[in-house]
Amino acid sequence: MLRLLGWRVESAPPDLPKMVIVVAPHTSNWDFPVGVAAMFALDLAPRWFGKHTLFRGPFGAWLRRIGGIPVRRHGGGASGGEGSVEQVVAAFRAADRLVLALSPEGTRGRVERWKSGYYVIAHAAGVPVVPAWLDWSRRAVGFGAPHAAEGGAEATSARLAASFHAGMARRPDAFRAPR
Repeated sequence: MLRLLGWRVESAPPDLPKMVIVVAPHTSNWDFPVGVAAMFALDLAPRWFGKHTLFRGPFGAWLRRIGGIPVRRHGGGASGGEGSVEQVVAAFRAADRLVLALSPEGTRGRVERWKSGYYVIAHAAGVPVVPAWLDWSRRAVGFGAPHAAEGGAEATSARLAASFHAGMARRPDAFRAPR
């Protein structure tokens, strides 16, 4: 499917049993189908967060089967309950293997700073953060080296920023890497 879309994998994720994958830039709805195609091409089965309204009906059941976790972005955690971070951290601690993939922007629009949830989860679970990109200019999916979640979210985001630039985005004007 990835090849049919005209994409290729330029580097695979590290062979780690547990990690938080930070996928950027996220500026288009088209990032999702490319990401899903890459997930299948790499035989990677990450868990990921999505807006709860996407999980309705039969499409919602399919999204859950491929790793989706519904989240209410305002006033609640996973599936509308409180404590989604604690639930994910507990899942990391209980599992032998777990990969969580998420977009640090939290939206397709331009943001001035990334959300810190990826860092809070990785730090509390004691797992590394791995940058992953969808480079629309080259139609390439890739992964960078693991980073320890330490020194705070801003410092970790700044280290990860070296893996991303606006030219990778489907909509370059909508992406700003953290500083």
